[in-house]
Amino acid sequence: MLSRSGRPLAQMLFGPIAKLFVRLGITADAVTIAGTILTCAVALWLIPTDHLTAAAWTIFAVVIFDNLDGQIARLTGTESSWGAFLDSTMDRFADGAIFLAVAIWAVLHAEPAYANWIALGAVLALLMGGVVPYAKARAESLGFTANVGLAERADRLLVILVAVFFVGMEWGDWWLLGASWLLVVAGFFTVIQRMATVRQQSKGESL
Repeated sequence: MLSRSGRPLAQMLFGPIAKLFVRLGITADAVTIAGTILTCAVALWLIPTDHLTAAAWTIFAVVIFDNLDGQIARLTGTESSWGAFLDSTMDRFADGAIFLAVAIWAVLHAEPAYANWIALGAVLALLMGGVVPYAKARAESLGFTANVGLAERADRLLVILVAVFFVGMEWGDWWLLGASWLLVVAGFFTVIQRMATVRQQSKGESL
């Protein structure tokens, strides 16, 4: 939901930065790859070492620049299927690093009563985070649309980063427990929504 509703605001806020990058000769692909590398490095360094507050703010700062590559591509007339493919693929690496880091943190630092459940929730949330975009991509490859659901990428990242921040503030490890399992449920629900949407569209196609 945030991916769709937040796009106009992001364009307004980061349009000037995108124009600056264009003047500097920074390409959309370079922004995509650099952002992914930075997200992975920060997540896998700061979260497992229990620097959760710093991790949340830093990852959030990097992620909100995620739409810059698209804006740069539009400004330079270099939008392409390759760029969309690269962006989606790099997103999977970044998401994987964040949720894997949360699972590692849980094993190393979480309260014993929560540790295994947080780790399991993070791994399952990562799994669902892969199935959700796959369902949409597969639907589109077959000529359908599946732009529905509660657990798009922006929603998942906001939930997990807020929880990481709250735990870093020592407000209780249960925040990550609740967030990870909320994302598991939301991801599963989103996949069911997308399956139902495509099923309905396929029925109309056969009429």
